[in-house]
Amino acid sequence: MAEALTIARPYAEAAFRLAREQGAMPSWNDALNRLASIAQAPEALGLIGDPNLTVTQLAGVFTDSAGMLTQEQKNFVTMLAQNDRLAVLPEIAGMFGRLQHAQEGVVDAHVESAYPLTEGQLAEIVATLEARVGKKVAATSSVNVELIGGVAIHIGDEVMDASVRGKLAQLSKSLVA
Repeated sequence: MAEALTIARPYAEAAFRLAREQGAMPSWNDALNRLASIAQAPEALGLIGDPNLTVTQLAGVFTDSAGMLTQEQKNFVTMLAQNDRLAVLPEIAGMFGRLQHAQEGVVDAHVESAYPLTEGQLAEIVATLEARVGKKVAATSSVNVELIGGVAIHIGDEVMDASVRGKLAQLSKSLVA
């Protein structure tokens, strides 16, 4: 994973600079997310390593499957295909999104919960986090049944653990001490 991020970083930064210069941040973000979805499909993974496809054919499959792309975005896909980097498109898209959020002053947060959260519950958590950090918060969520109940929130390297598992661990520590 670290290697994929290391490989993806210069491509994400180049796409970000180009998008910023063009004033086309939303277009690039959407395009990269669509391309990342394609790159994760099992069929695409099989094509990426296929020696029977030329770089042009492989890039064409990606650009044709991604819908509307600007010429610069198509050139970007071709460059990735030439450098055998199409497989890191998910990392490129993720890093691009983080760069965009950093520019816009948005903080990324990940909310783990023992059970699926409704949109209303997630919105309430986001509102609370925004009041706490004083910035706009972009949140993703996932289910982690090991939490037993409650939530654990990750913002950067900070973790706010309001889960039953976390409370039990704290109680255990205090009883042992």
